[in-house]
Amino acid sequence: MTVAMVSHGAPGDTFWDLVRRGAEDAAKKDNIELRYSSAPQAPDQANLIQNAIDSDVDGLAVTMPNPDAIGPAAQRAVDAGIPTVGLNGGMDRYRDYGLTGYFGQDEHIAGVSAGERLAADGATHALCVIHEQGNSSQESRCEGVAEGMSGKVDTIYVNGMDLTSVQSTLEAKLAQDPSIDWVMGLVAPVSLAAVDSAKAAGSEAKISTFDTNAQLVEAIRSGDIQWAIDQQPYLQGYLAVDALWLAHRNGSTIGGGQPVLTGPAFVDKSNVDSIADAAQAGLR
Repeated sequence: MTVAMVSHGAPGDTFWDLVRRGAEDAAKKDNIELRYSSAPQAPDQANLIQNAIDSDVDGLAVTMPNPDAIGPAAQRAVDAGIPTVGLNGGMDRYRDYGLTGYFGQDEHIAGVSAGERLAADGATHALCVIHEQGNSSQESRCEGVAEGMSGKVDTIYVNGMDLTSVQSTLEAKLAQDPSIDWVMGLVAPVSLAAVDSAKAAGSEAKISTFDTNAQLVEAIRSGDIQWAIDQQPYLQGYLAVDALWLAHRNGSTIGGGQPVLTGPAFVDKSNVDSIADAAQAGLR
């Protein structure tokens, strides 16, 4: 069996390394040939999906950060008779394009949970940092943060593929507005850059984030990062591939067509040690 996974992951993004690791481990277990490819720009991602269709794969897993742009390509796979599931992005729209399952977290609910946690921690003016403009999942997170937090929430857009630019942009914003007392990042590398930004700007803003990696675990331990929301990207990649294998083998559909939620869960100083080994092994 041959399965293609096409994501919108940017090169060098540790989050997508975890997704791919999960997919590869499932493929190894299931004796599947996995063809993983990614492109941050929607037209390029759609082309990769078409390449998978043209190569007549036995199953397809796709992310849909922009469903209007990616969904029609996924629909073509479905129309070609290729079992197709979604992961990570597009939970609200995957059924519109005939996908049979979805693996990820409800981004709005996760954002509301983050906002409520910020309020409980005493935040009064938060800055939500979107690192992929046009990504509906990230917009949903920041909208949820604003809904869940009783204080003021601003949104800022940065280029997540250029961490030097991220750091300077956030440094300028924090220096300009000292009332910002919390930065809410949406991915670990951006949030780690925000730590340096706050220090350089002389800001006392605290930093929290969505998603984890091994470096972030140490930042939580040291107090540089207050907490993280973990959606388990490894599990998303693993389940997406395993679901396609099960469907191919015996017609099973994990979740019965409903979303299978892999998060959100909070990671802070109280429980970070419990995931530290998994993070070092590339599993969280």
